[in-house]
Parts: sequence; structure tokens; C-alpha cells
Amino acid sequence: MANPASYRPRTGEIPVNPGVYRFRDPHGRVIYVGKAKNLRSRLNSYFANPAGLPAKTYAMVHAASSVEWTVVGSELESLQLEFTWIKEFKPRFNVVFRDDKTYPYLAVTLSEKYPRVQVLRGDKRKGTRYFGPYTAGAIRETMDTLLRVFPVRSCSAGVFKRAEASGRPCLLGYIDKCSAPCVGRISPQDHRALAEDFCAFMGGEAKRFTAKLEKQMQAAVAELDYEHAARLRDDITALRKVFERNAVVLAEETDADIFALHEDELEAAVQVFHVRGGRIRGQRGWVVEKVEDFSTPDLVEHLLQQVYGEDGDTHGRLPREVLVPVEPSNAGDLAEWLAGIRGAKVDIRVPQRGDKAALMSTVRENAEHALRLHKTRRAGDLTVRSQALQELQEALDLPVALLRIECYDVSHVQGTNVVASMVVVEDGLPKKSDYRKFAITGPAASDDTAAMHDVLTRRFRYYLQDKTAQVTEAALAPAAVPAPAAGEEAAGEEAAGTEHAPETTTTVDDSTTPAPRSKFAYPPNLVVVDGGKPQVNAAARALADLGVDDVYVVGLAKRLEEVWLPDSDFPVILPRTSQGLYLLQRIRDEAHRFAITFHRQKRGKAMTVSALDAVPGLGAAKRKALLAHFGSVKAIKAATAAELTGANGVGPALAGAIMAHFAAGGTEAPDLPAINMTTGEILET
Repeated sequence: MANPASYRPRTGEIPVNPGVYRFRDPHGRVIYVGKAKNLRSRLNSYFANPAGLPAKTYAMVHAASSVEWTVVGSELESLQLEFTWIKEFKPRFNVVFRDDKTYPYLAVTLSEKYPRVQVLRGDKRKGTRYFGPYTAGAIRETMDTLLRVFPVRSCSAGVFKRAEASGRPCLLGYIDKCSAPCVGRISPQDHRALAEDFCAFMGGEAKRFTAKLEKQMQAAVAELDYEHAARLRDDITALRKVFERNAVVLAEETDADIFALHEDELEAAVQVFHVRGGRIRGQRGWVVEKVEDFSTPDLVEHLLQQVYGEDGDTHGRLPREVLVPVEPSNAGDLAEWLAGIRGAKVDIRVPQRGDKAALMSTVRENAEHALRLHKTRRAGDLTVRSQALQELQEALDLPVALLRIECYDVSHVQGTNVVASMVVVEDGLPKKSDYRKFAITGPAASDDTAAMHDVLTRRFRYYLQDKTAQVTEAALAPAAVPAPAAGEEAAGEEAAGTEHAPETTTTVDDSTTPAPRSKFAYPPNLVVVDGGKPQVNAAARALADLGVDDVYVVGLAKRLEEVWLPDSDFPVILPRTSQGLYLLQRIRDEAHRFAITFHRQKRGKAMTVSALDAVPGLGAAKRKALLAHFGSVKAIKAATAAELTGANGVGPALAGAIMAHFAAGGTEAPDLPAINMTTGEILET
């Protein structure tokens, strides 16, 4: 028996979306299929305390050797996909579904003179429309709700004949949940039209009926018939709740393979759902390395060639439709080739709207999660991290091991609200407690190279100041009590910044006061800048100006993913499959994300700034009192000191400060000290 801990997925790898999961044994056979509203919560329950599980579940998790999952859009989709896969794989531990019944369907018997709505199980009958499957409780509630709006006959043949003979309808006819065709309240033609509307609603035309009810409700309100309007409002709410769009089940005649992909510069994750008879009969996924510089249409073309050409298992015969995210290159020739394999026409299409486009969205979501999971696992693999650092050191011909890497990125919109970010990677893993933000003002904000020079100057100026302070402190300290090493303090920070901790960052500003120890005391072995030759030379110049000669600098240019060295006429080209290039990309993307986030925050604050914000001693309450008293900032500027004191809470001293502020033409807020958001410590004054 397998140990569940040997194949337990990491908590962070499991999505919190609804979905369906499958346990497989060592032979690859599916032994259990389950659904969950929250995949992470459900799967963790199997591994948290296996000894406390029920006997059947305990046996299942020990018989399995792997677990996989598929993300869907809603709980209803997970129910239907679970049902399909239980029928497909017949897992031996799904005993709850092994009785002589199946899931119930909502059926409409269109073959009868007076169509009937009912709940059916088992084999499907000719001339009957089926919708579902549903759980037993959900289908009764759904049917009861829909009969309020579509009062189709739901009684048995015996009840119908007795009502027809007596001339009196059954109870449902009296409470308006049946149109009572048994006593002639509605003609056979109108009743059939009502049943067809019921089927149309269940088939996906919800908007048409809800729009019709909304118009009726508005008309009732206009006529002051609020009681009728309230009933219509309740009907609309009920219909919207009932009609949860189903992206898993398509029309029964649908046979299609639905492909979606999610890609970055180096890799692409591909997912395909095999739909046969309107049901998902299988799912497959790949993560492929983009060895060649393929466009997305080229990638789709090669994907279809591999799946239907070299790979013989296409989960049944080739379908009538192949749905793809973008039209492949040479689509006409490719369709002709697929038609030759199938022996009949094959349509290659890009779904734009409707059920197929919705299902494509679900497949794409699975592809995005698959690539994210692949990257997370690869980044967390110690062997892969070591390989990446080794490859990078050898490719850049560096004499030192890359224990710490810092990456910098500048973000702005047309030169406004210029900011920069610093992200840190130690031993190939991000150290979020050492992330830093920089606000850039003055001449340094004029262009990217000046901003990069300014940021590197500020960062390493604090490093040199702290280094000098430590040397001085060590010289003055008693020999019996050695000063703590910077590396020890840095290790303490690292312990505080775990994978699950929020990003603790510092906004850095110019100051002549040295930063507290350990904030910038630990220098990197390698500095990576987001950009090409100009940015790299600016960063190298900043280090040279400070006399820092033990830190190496490179730049990663995004267009061709080329690595630039200072004063080099040609870039270093790393192989597309290089783990070192992947590491540089990941660091660069993280720095870009962090800078963009800070830029948006700064831009948002700038959009709500007030001319009163920078007045010393004027808080939010007094600003509000001044605006309430005078009505506008313009009136406050024009007021005298005596008039200002008329506002609630404004004394002579504060009135003088306000007048002095406007007399000096000051409208900007003063520079604020940098604060460690975790400890509240003021880092600079």
C-alpha cells in the first residue's frame, strides 16, 4: 500500500475553484472520482490525517499513487463532469453510485399529445427531451420553480384521465402550476408551445424569457399593480438561480475536441477536452517547451499534427469538429489532412460565442492552471534550482556562486509617477521580506536610464553606509561581546518571511541618515535589470561611481530574451530550454509585477491629492471642517487669518501655517519617512 504523503500535492498548488478530482492507482487506473466546491479544501482533507479517515476512504488513499484534478466553472458543472467520468471509468471506490439507479434527468415527453414534464432515470426514451443530470433534491426544486413560469402538465396519465372525466383539474391546476389542459383551459397547440418554451429555456435561451418577464414586471409597476410585479420579480429571481449555465454538457449530437493553450516565452501548456455525444469523455494535457520561435497559429498546427498524426490514441475516432483558440497556419491543408484520416469532413473552427465558447473558456482555465502548477513545481525543485544557478554562473562566466540575486525594474506612464522595484532571490527562491519600492522624483525621473542609475545609487549607498557603520561598531565593541554579523541578521529576516507571508516592503527615499542595519547590509552577487544595453550600462556606472566592484550586473531584454553585459557590443544568448534563462525570466517578471503594483498605488493616490494635504498640522478632520466652512480650496486660499479661525478647530497658529503654505505656492505633500510595514519601524527621517 502506498503512503499518501508520497503523492500529496502541495497546498499552494491546488486551486480553490470548483472541480473534479481523480485518484489513480500505480497502474494508472482511476479508482475514485469526486467533486468539490473548493478543490484545495477537499483534497487536503484526504491527507491531513489519513488515520482518522473512514475505512473505505482510508483504503482508497492508500491504494492510490497519484491524484489529479480538473477545474470547472461551477458546482453544477462539477456534478455533471463527475457523473460522466464515473460512467466512463467505473472507479471501484465510487460505491455510492453503483446501485441500480442513475442520476435523475428532467424530461419533457414531446411525443405525447399533451407533453408532460417529469423526473426520469434509466434508459432514454424516444421522443423525449432530457436535461441534466441533477441531484435528487435539486431537480425537484428546479421543476417546482419552473412550473410557476411554464405551467406544463406534470401529472401521470391516470390523474390526467380522472380529471378529464370529472371536469375538475387537480390541485396544481388550482395553484397555477399547471395550465389544466385536462379540462380545456388551454388548447393542445398552446400547451405544446408552452412545453417547447420550457425546453427552450432549459436549452439555453434564458435571456429571452427573463427579458420578457422584466417587461411584464415594468408594465405591472406602471399600472400600480405591485402585487403582480412582486410575483414576477420572484419568478425572475428563481429562473436566474435555476439557469446556471452549463459549460460541461453540450448538445447531444456534439462530437468535438476542444483545445486551449496558455503560453509564455519559453513554454506552453495545452489542454484538450474530448466531447462525444455532448459529454466530456476524456481530458489530456501537455506542457511543451518552445524550442523554436513559433507563433500561436504555428503552435496550434504542430499540436494538431502531433495529436492526430503521431499519437494513435485520440480517445475514439476523430470528431466532426476540432475547436481551437486561434486558426492554425495552413488551416485549409490541415483540415484536408484530418478529413483524410477520418474519412469524412472535419471542421477546424474558433468558437466565438455560445456553449462551445464557454467550454473553451473552461479548457483555457485548466491550461493556465497547468502551466502555473508546472512552474511552481519546477521553481520549488531543489535540483532544478541548483541547475539554473549553475547554468547562469557558467553562461555569464562569473567566479562566484549566485547565492543572492537582486532584480530592478522601473515603471511609469509617460514619465509620471515614476517608481522602481527591487526583488530578491536567494538560493533560487524569492525572499519577499527583502523586496523594496523606490519613489523617483526630480531629474532622475527624466528617463529610464537616469532612474535606474538613481535607484542603484541609493540602494548601494545604504549598503556602503551600513558596512562602514558595522566596521566602526565592531572596532568599538568589547572583545568578549562580538557584534552580531550582518549575515546573522539577514538570516533572521529570512526566517520571518515565509512563503505564505505577505510581501513586507519598504518605500525608500533620499536621505543622509544611514539605514538601520540588515536592511541593505547583505549585498547581492548579481544585479539583474529589466532592459537592454542602456539600462545595464547605467546600472554598472552607478556601482562604479560608488566604488562597488564585487557585484556583477546583467540585463534581460524582453523582446528576444537576450542577456546583456556592461560595455558589451553583443548579448549572451541562452538556449531557449535553459533553466538559467527561465530563472532570469521569473525574476524579471516578478520585478515588473511588483513595480506595476506600486505604480498603480502611487498613481491612485496622486489622483486624489489635495492642496491642503501638505499643510503641517492640518489633519483630515480639520481639512473637512475648512472645506465645509468655505466650500472650496479657492475660497480657503483667498481667506484672511481671521476668517480661517472661524472654521471649527482652526486656531491662529494653524491659520498662519495655512496662509504661509499658500503664500509659498506649496501644493505638494512633503516627503514622508520610509516605514517597515511589518514592524512599523521608521527607517529614514
